Amino acid sequence: MSRRQRTLAELEQHAAELRTGAGFGGDAVIVCDQLVRIFSTEGVEVQALQGLDLLIQRGELTALVGASGSGKSTLLTLLAGLDTPSAGTARVDGYDLQTMDAKSRLRYRRHAIGFVWQQVGRNLLPYLTVRQNVTLPMRLAADRRTGPGRSARAGRTAELLELLGIPELADRHPVQLSGGQQQRAAIAVALANSPSVLLADEPTGELDTASSAEVFAAFRTVNEEIGTTVLIVTHAPEVAGAVRRTVAIRDGRIATEVVRSTERDEQGREATVSREYTTLDRAGRLQLPRRYTQALALRRRVLLELEPDHIAIRPGDRPLDGEGTERALRPSGTGAPGGTGSPGETGSPGAVEPPGAIESPGGTESPREARSPGEPESPGGTEPPGAIRSPGATASSGATGTPGATGTPGEPMSPGDEPEEQPR
Repeated sequence: MSRRQRTLAELEQHAAELRTGAGFGGDAVIVCDQLVRIFSTEGVEVQALQGLDLLIQRGELTALVGASGSGKSTLLTLLAGLDTPSAGTARVDGYDLQTMDAKSRLRYRRHAIGFVWQQVGRNLLPYLTVRQNVTLPMRLAADRRTGPGRSARAGRTAELLELLGIPELADRHPVQLSGGQQQRAAIAVALANSPSVLLADEPTGELDTASSAEVFAAFRTVNEEIGTTVLIVTHAPEVAGAVRRTVAIRDGRIATEVVRSTERDEQGREATVSREYTTLDRAGRLQLPRRYTQALALRRRVLLELEPDHIAIRPGDRPLDGEGTERALRPSGTGAPGGTGSPGETGSPGAVEPPGAIESPGGTESPREARSPGEPESPGGTEPPGAIRSPGATASSGATGTPGATGTPGEPMSPGDEPEEQPR
């Protein structure tokens, strides 16, 4: 086998490993790797997802939160198979959402995932009863030869309605149900074909507090009783705060995660402990919480310092000197006569102050080009506009003045320059 053929075979093997989960994400049921979605409208491109990374393990109950326009609904639409990524990788239960053909996509939507919409009218057919709504997905997905028969479908329907606490509503139409009852019936419809993942887009957005609690309890029951992985997009803080893991999305990327766990104190009392983490993606990028960046006025760039057990992040415009104290960042010289130096160096002879600098009493003014005392003046030197000369100090154009001096002996004087009278 030639080197070219061997290389192609290696690439094909690598691609197969990624499709089967041997690459990034391992055995996670939901894998998003550098996921990108770009929308184009009238020549304007909007990047809704900007290289998003996300892993959700099998059996997790996760809430996805974020401001309007952050990209959370776009992500859920991609995971539901209703849209296709522009770039990156998205896998759900072994299905590659980027490379699926139409037939595979239909099979994926019927068997691998269930979906609950915020609008009740999108979840239930109004002319069918609750029982008929739950049975319909099984009839559509069933293979005529090997699929479940009528009795098996009836048994599955009764099981789901009992699990969700609405068996007495089986023969009612959606219009005869409350909002919370309709959403619990919608969950039963989404679970009809035993999907491994259940997606929900704002399922409690149109419900009151009591009904929202009932619907969320139904999601928790589904997760705990039958092990279905549940991902809920929500704005409701009571829902986001009741799950073990809350993922926050901002500007098309995962920004932070809150992980909750139950711990016992010395007296044996249980307490829920929440810890917020900033996520680090595969490219090494992280998003600092906005309240942190605003508190320290972090902008454009920051300084990083590697310590034995942590990384320190400091404002980039307030570096530390050798003694560990902050100092202002300003242009200065290198210390060489006439040098301009790199920004941030101070204390060397010949330091250059910006135009308009005010010198302290008794100090020397800062010309555009500094020179050592006694060095001949460069032709054409000018004093910076707005400079204030200290009492008793005299400076010729372009020279660093010394208190009481009128210039270097023998130094040629520019036309129109007159020595100032020294105070007695």
